[in-house]
Amino acid sequence: MAIKNAFYAQSGGVTAVINASACGVIQTARKHPDKIGKVFAGRNGILGALNEELIDTSLESDEAIQELIHTPGGAFGSCRHKLKNISENRREYERLIEVFRAHNIGYFFYNGGGDSQDTAFKVSQIGDTLGYPITCIGVPKTVDNDLPFTDCCPGFGSVAKYIATSTLEASLDIKSMCETSTKVFILEVMGRHAGWIAAAGGLAGQGEGEPPHIILFPEIPFNREAFLERVDFCVKEYGYCVVVASEGSQYEDGRFLADAGAKDAFGHTQLGGVAPALANMVRQALGHKYHWAVADYLQRSARHIASATDVEQAYAVGKAAVEMALQGKQAIMPTIVREQSDPYVWKIGEAPLSDVANQEKKMPIHYITDDGFGITQDCRDYLQPLITGESFPPFDNGLPRVAKLKNTLAEKKLKTDFQF
Repeated sequence: MAIKNAFYAQSGGVTAVINASACGVIQTARKHPDKIGKVFAGRNGILGALNEELIDTSLESDEAIQELIHTPGGAFGSCRHKLKNISENRREYERLIEVFRAHNIGYFFYNGGGDSQDTAFKVSQIGDTLGYPITCIGVPKTVDNDLPFTDCCPGFGSVAKYIATSTLEASLDIKSMCETSTKVFILEVMGRHAGWIAAAGGLAGQGEGEPPHIILFPEIPFNREAFLERVDFCVKEYGYCVVVASEGSQYEDGRFLADAGAKDAFGHTQLGGVAPALANMVRQALGHKYHWAVADYLQRSARHIASATDVEQAYAVGKAAVEMALQGKQAIMPTIVREQSDPYVWKIGEAPLSDVANQEKKMPIHYITDDGFGITQDCRDYLQPLITGESFPPFDNGLPRVAKLKNTLAEKKLKTDFQF
């Protein structure tokens, strides 16, 4: 019986360390040539399987694969494509099996967040249904830190470090100019339904009056009057006010402050514009001079300031995914288990994909101060280890060195292309 090949793909929004997970998968598979043949990477996620566009990673040198550890973005391309249930779109699943069969693929590693783990779970179920057994392991990734059953999500620690650092540095800028210039600075960060990234901004200051003076969480309904009152107090008391606002900030009735009126491929409301919306409130009600910024893609691609803890964990879950598959495990996701916080000690655990799929882990209420505008000591104790340690990439001529892969596609074996 021929040794089975593996399919690995990246899904959803990429991170500063998702390629470290890819490195973990590929390097670990290469250590077991008697059990895993080639590792094919999907070009643009699951679309690579549907389109039979399989990148042959065996053509990449060991050195090139190693450089994935310090390369941000998605080295093989990612996508937002949600598989429907097999009863709704059997054709997609039949196509996946057709491609897997043609390329002798027996292992499926899907690197992504909640929606992606749902995809991995669905693929794990089709083996029996369509008569082609395939081992499916989810590889956790999301900057939002909202996957359940894992202490944290690879990708989050580096975003948290970037936001905490940016909040600290921008606050010093505002403080130095507030006497005659900007009084209010608003930083908009990612986080649709969970305020983990916004909370990380709170690590920038600890004492009374230290910025950020206000953090807006999706978990706490936005109150315009309370917000403006707090802004005005901070300007009068400290001379300036720094706000870190989650893009998912919403009113009590569930309306987002920044609903762009569109949906993404996963059916989520398209967000954007919390910072200017808040700035406009400040201008109209208080008249303070303001500046705002949107961290946007910068926060999730900032590999130059990645957390060493995050890089290590991202690699570890990729490595563990392959090891679990070789142990015969099925439909699970490696998790990070915290054993203690100070010093931070963690290990790899596992969770069923059926429990992980489409679930969101929000901020515990005891992580948020009673006024709804800050983080508690419990939250600090949780967050601090995740941003600890530096893992600087190598630099060439002043710029970070990144992996440059060939990304050569395997020869197609099917006669027909998939029609979406």
